[in-house]
Amino acid sequence: MRIRNLVCVLLIWVALIPAKTTVIKLATLAPQGSDMYNLMVEMGQAWTEATDGAIKLRIYPNGVVGDERDMIRKIRVGQIHAAAVTTEGLSVVSTDVYGFLVPLLFDDFEDVDWVRNRIAPQLEQDFADNGFVILNWGDVGWAYWFSREPLLVPSDLEDMSIFTWAGDYHTAKLWKQAGFESVQLAYLDVLSGLQTGLIDALATPSIMALSNQFFGPADHMLDMKWGLVTGGTIIDKRIWDRINTKHQQKMLTIARKYGVKQQAINRNIDDLAIATMLEHGLTVHEPNPQQMEQWVTLTRSFYPLIRGSLIPAGIFDKVVALKAEKDSLDLLDE
Repeated sequence: MRIRNLVCVLLIWVALIPAKTTVIKLATLAPQGSDMYNLMVEMGQAWTEATDGAIKLRIYPNGVVGDERDMIRKIRVGQIHAAAVTTEGLSVVSTDVYGFLVPLLFDDFEDVDWVRNRIAPQLEQDFADNGFVILNWGDVGWAYWFSREPLLVPSDLEDMSIFTWAGDYHTAKLWKQAGFESVQLAYLDVLSGLQTGLIDALATPSIMALSNQFFGPADHMLDMKWGLVTGGTIIDKRIWDRINTKHQQKMLTIARKYGVKQQAINRNIDDLAIATMLEHGLTVHEPNPQQMEQWVTLTRSFYPLIRGSLIPAGIFDKVVALKAEKDSLDLLDE
């Protein structure tokens, strides 16, 4: 009887011991207080609540951990565990995400969703094979050209130095092969690069141009959707696999929910961001049909250079074929 009572006491004591808390350290370039940052805070709070305190999210905003390539490197050595990154960071894990950057391929977000829904399983498997779990997808927005001088046609770029991410040698090589000059910089150095004239132009989402004040020195914008800058939240598979399955399922459901929220915010923020910059000196140039044709001709000439170098041939062919299929279906519906 005494043994039975002792066992009961021990079981109650064990049950009262607080469960071990797993702290997930997540880095991002998103500024503290931004919509994206606030959504990550909410996601972390939801994780903690859903797991009864077993999971806590610690966020490192403003690029304090470094550029996106630094984030991936630090995840791999265990200094942090997760990151909310753009195409640049995702591409360090799998260059297949460059499929979304085929210039002037997508007309709208309906095209993006149609293609991504069909290639997401392949992308997520590739990330898993490389040691990462994709918690959610979230578009950063359309990349527009911002420049220190008016940029209307491709020949205007010939006298400009184009920003490319530090360490992104494939893109730098592509610009050189196409006859243009590029300069590799950490994203955190873009503003000073524009201010000093080290770089003259970059393609970036309007919200990034606004939040980082790029539109001050680069006060000309070409209203042309150059490409999609996608993004996602990823976590080291090593720490993910240490979380029990029940908690994983809840966390993934929550992360996907907040990914959809972030996507909705960013997809509707272009007009607001551009309007705000217009009030503070930005000049927006609308390309006419003849100018657009020059850009289309340029991008099509890029395809042989892009395929198999910047973008793996398999995913390049698949994305282009899926877009063509979508266009055919749209014609049938008309």
